[in-house]
Amino acid sequence: MRAALFEAPGQPLVIGEVEAPQPQPTDLLVQVKGCGICGSDLHLSALADRSSGMAPLTPGAIMGHEFCGEVVEVGAHAPGQWHEGDRVCALPYISCGHCVDCVSGRGHRCREVVYSGMGNLGGGYADYVRVGGAEALALPDGVDFRAGAMVEPLAVGLHAVRLAELRPGDGVLIIGAGPIGLAVAHWCRFFGARHVVISDLAAGRLAKAAALGATDGIDASTEDVVGRYKQIAGRRAEVVFDCVGVAGSQQLAMDYAPANGRLVIAGLCMQQDHYMPVKAISKELSVQYVYMYERRDFELALEMLDRGRIDPGPMITDVVGFDAFSAAFEGLKTPSEHCKILLDPQA
Repeated sequence: MRAALFEAPGQPLVIGEVEAPQPQPTDLLVQVKGCGICGSDLHLSALADRSSGMAPLTPGAIMGHEFCGEVVEVGAHAPGQWHEGDRVCALPYISCGHCVDCVSGRGHRCREVVYSGMGNLGGGYADYVRVGGAEALALPDGVDFRAGAMVEPLAVGLHAVRLAELRPGDGVLIIGAGPIGLAVAHWCRFFGARHVVISDLAAGRLAKAAALGATDGIDASTEDVVGRYKQIAGRRAEVVFDCVGVAGSQQLAMDYAPANGRLVIAGLCMQQDHYMPVKAISKELSVQYVYMYERRDFELALEMLDRGRIDPGPMITDVVGFDAFSAAFEGLKTPSEHCKILLDPQA
């Protein structure tokens, strides 16, 4: 099968031919129909050592964890009523299935978990991907493959908003108009936030925000973010989301928050950072870090997509085949107006 292969940190992915994964008895083999490029993959492809707290990729690794596709093989003991031809997405890992974390929908906490796209388990930048029967979720009739590839980032945003304990009428400030920031905006509006304001240094990205639930945008390259937010809402935001995940963004979130405000750190920062704790202490801020999601986040995202209650379509700025994929991946390493680029292996 074809796959986009990692060769070395900082080097372009190479499209090559490799053996298709062999599903275990409890697995499904899925033909990939769509897979999104995630910012965490961009970071992961640059790691040369474990200083970030994550293990670097090994040569030949296949990344990609935002995928969906069609079942082409069902393991003899795969849990669930799966059949060839079923359309699915999947939690991007395979876990034991019977520990407390697994049965609670938090399989990523399982001691035996292996993650899709992290080296040991190939990901969705390929023609085929191996998924656990217990981790697969059926795509409803109202969810096409492009939307199916967006379930994972939607689940990230939903999980962040759930942990924010958002209340109807709250004012929200989201730092970063990338895929996660836009997904957070989508869910904040869905759950009744009154003001959903996104700030970003790239004004072009803000144009997509209104179609995804944002009520206003702030160009952080030219505007005073706090001052502009007060003009919009009459006060500072009750909840501030850091959806950037770079050194300094947590300090910005603390600076922007009001006394007794709530911060949600959803951006994945993989480098050393520092901030002034006195700012958070003097404001008595509540700070919530979020990581991944639970199965119920996938389930709700799928149901709301099927009902037409949410639409991530405006987030998708390009769909490419293998011939253009490596260049598209490299292009996202520098700031641009692209949001979510999908790989369609059949394109």
